[in-house]
Amino acid sequence: MAVRIVVDSASGIPEAIAAELGITVAPLHVMHEEEGASTSGLSAIELAAVYARQLERGGDDGVVALHLSKNLSSTWSAAVTASAVFPDTVRVVDTDTAGMALSAAAMAAASLARDGASLDECEEAAKKTLERSQTWLYLNHLEGLRKSGRLSTGTAVLSAALLATKPILRVNAGKLELAGKTRTQAKAFSKLTELVLERAGGKPVFAAIQHADSLEAAQSLAATLREVLPEGSTIMVEPLVDVLAVHTGAGSVGLSVVFSTDDVDNPAG
Repeated sequence: MAVRIVVDSASGIPEAIAAELGITVAPLHVMHEEEGASTSGLSAIELAAVYARQLERGGDDGVVALHLSKNLSSTWSAAVTASAVFPDTVRVVDTDTAGMALSAAAMAAASLARDGASLDECEEAAKKTLERSQTWLYLNHLEGLRKSGRLSTGTAVLSAALLATKPILRVNAGKLELAGKTRTQAKAFSKLTELVLERAGGKPVFAAIQHADSLEAAQSLAATLREVLPEGSTIMVEPLVDVLAVHTGAGSVGLSVVFSTDDVDNPAG
């Protein structure tokens, strides 16, 4: 495989899939301190080293880099800085998302790379996959996101007032925004299922559910989706990686879906 694919650990891509497709995962930093855990993005120096190793392995044909939204981490801007060292050979995609939507884009690009596709073709495959994806979050509380600065105080106050303690958020244009007004887990999952079905339009989807110490809840959502999604759909259940779970908190469930069509502006989502 000449073109190499790089993601950061916020993608949550399973190790077995990364190994099978030759995808390199650059780990973001999780720091454990007395006042609690925090996270830190990758530096330009760290990423330049990652890209250099992959270019060496791929014969300098190029790297497609897929990182956490620039609105949620400093990693993307560091990646852009690092890519300047390798003009035209490292393509940093502005993903505007997080979680396993990144994994899906990486898998699409890596599958083409394995078949000998060009750098342009691999980059385009990643972008098209991202355009057809959507990510939602079901949370037990908003405090972690608010403290980290990844959710505005205004949004936190509004959601607390409207949604009690268990909001649904979605990643839209790289930022977190309210997506529903439910008060219980059952109603939240029903709402999520409704949103996915509406966007799917009767066509198969790829759905990845991630959870933070909430396997039973994630399996419940997966079972519901399996009952109603069109034939040919794929559903995965994976743990939410630490670098995201630090901010979303225990009991949170993420849902990333890649649709067969690119109706990314659906206001219902």
